[in-house]
Amino acid sequence: MRKINIGLSEEARNGVCDLLNHDLADAYLLLIKTKKYHWDVVGPQFRSLHELWEEHYQALTETIDSLAERIRALGGYPIGTASGFLKYATIQEHQDDVPGANEMVARLADDHEQVIRNLREHVDACDEKYNDQGTADFLTGLMEGHEEMAWMLRSFIEGESLKGDNSTTGKQAVSVN
Repeated sequence: MRKINIGLSEEARNGVCDLLNHDLADAYLLLIKTKKYHWDVVGPQFRSLHELWEEHYQALTETIDSLAERIRALGGYPIGTASGFLKYATIQEHQDDVPGANEMVARLADDHEQVIRNLREHVDACDEKYNDQGTADFLTGLMEGHEEMAWMLRSFIEGESLKGDNSTTGKQAVSVN
């Protein structure tokens, strides 16, 4: 391979690629979970969730490709195996488990929030530890995408409590009718 001279040491590039591979693994597991829930959701929310999750898994597919390409641009190699994704991921699978629609939404919201927390740490590490502002900026953009998806999922769940007393906060919910 030709020597890479982009203003980052090999050690910095390797460190950043390791962070990116963790992000790639999480994105891949999140894609799988989103697709699975897209296929399995039933009930009155079927159409809205089926369509929302289609949008999300399409966005995640683009994210995955961008992460892999960023790793290659830095001279690394992206993880490309199921065992590698499971080893590097911070989110969990739920094998042999098909929850109800609201639990699906809650799990995906939790997963996006975990990814957001990881990305915040990785943005800081890229900027402060590895002096790679390009990857820090790239990861910030990904984080904003996950923040929007998490917000949409949280909004779906929160909408369920608008019908009456919200016992989790002790506040009376406002009627939307």
